[in-house]
Amino acid sequence: MEVIFWIATNVFGTPAILLGFIVLVGLLLQKKTTSQVISGTFKAVIGFLVIGAGAGVIVNALNVFEPMWKEVFGLQAESLGQFMGQQTFNSKFGSAVTLAMFIGFLINVLLARFTKFKYIYLTGHMMFWTSTVFAGVVVHSAGNVSFGKLVLFLSVILGLYWTLQPALTQPFVRKITGNDNIALGHTSASVALLGALLGKWFGNKENDAEKIKVPKGFEFLRDSNVITALSMGLLFLIGAIVVVMKDTPGAKELVAKAGEQNFIIYAMLQSLTFAGGIAIVLMGVRMFIGELVPAFNGIATKIVPGAKPALDCPVTFPYAPNAVILGFMGAFVGALIWLVVLGNTVAYIFVPTMIVLFFHGATAGVFGNATGGARGAVLAGFVTATVVAWGQYAMVKFFIASTIPDTAMWAADSDMFIIGPIISFLAKLLF
Repeated sequence: MEVIFWIATNVFGTPAILLGFIVLVGLLLQKKTTSQVISGTFKAVIGFLVIGAGAGVIVNALNVFEPMWKEVFGLQAESLGQFMGQQTFNSKFGSAVTLAMFIGFLINVLLARFTKFKYIYLTGHMMFWTSTVFAGVVVHSAGNVSFGKLVLFLSVILGLYWTLQPALTQPFVRKITGNDNIALGHTSASVALLGALLGKWFGNKENDAEKIKVPKGFEFLRDSNVITALSMGLLFLIGAIVVVMKDTPGAKELVAKAGEQNFIIYAMLQSLTFAGGIAIVLMGVRMFIGELVPAFNGIATKIVPGAKPALDCPVTFPYAPNAVILGFMGAFVGALIWLVVLGNTVAYIFVPTMIVLFFHGATAGVFGNATGGARGAVLAGFVTATVVAWGQYAMVKFFIASTIPDTAMWAADSDMFIIGPIISFLAKLLF
């Protein structure tokens, strides 16, 4: 009995080790070499641990961004309240999240094998974040759910989502790519569909975005790290200038945080720190997903030969590169508008995470362009910002407030915001 308890605590109770164990099994099943097995297992574990480090960097930068913009809008400074945070949540529920992600994938594979929905979801980093955020919603809504119930509930939800989401977007993917070889497996599906519908209703299909000549000087807009640094730098700069010009007690307290350093320079460094934190998280995700996806894929191809892979959203970008830029620009402008509106109406400081706005806005732009040309691409980007801004507000305030609201500010996105309330309702109903 003591041996079982030890294994449960130190293997299945430690998310990084459980993830490494899953990758180890997947690689062994594919009969990889000893070198590949050792390398893949350790990289998966290290990558998972790196995510926690990056999350801490991001939260520290947000602890400057949020009060700064509260001061800009003249809002009452208040914290998010008592919540676990990503690191604490991972230590307590990370094993359930990891196991649910694995079982959910197996459900996806089985559904692909025995139903007409022949799609295998292979966007590993979104599988992880979706599992994490949905778990945060369940725990917030239903309290301290048992390990087994949490794993079972999440596994079914995730398995269904990863199977049906690619099927819903596939008609438009065929239109974009001109074939039926791949599918979209990404949490931008909801805004992509909304973008396609808006393009159809309000766009002009004849005015294809790809007919527009984009100056080479704007090619940097395709680099998400640069976009994050520039856009967040702009927001930190504006906020810092306004704070420095104000003579309120709150402004003085914020300026004092910079110590001997000029507050504007301090704020700009925080914006780059935020971008650096995002880069750290993405590096960690790439490390463990680079090993996890091949392990998953090896299992899937043996069970469902000929299934279509549902892949990350950039697979659509080469088919409409101008629409990618127009979609992001529409999302960026929308984010600035909603930042002001939310701050002045519901007193919430929206964190316009540029990674989300770029990838989701760009994907929606490609879909919007397919049905409504350039105008459809811009409209699709704007609706992306609308879903992300109001979705983040609702998620942070109502659906994930006691667990990981900090994560919802930078890692949650379109589909999670739309499905989250449904999961909250089901969790309250069932637990």
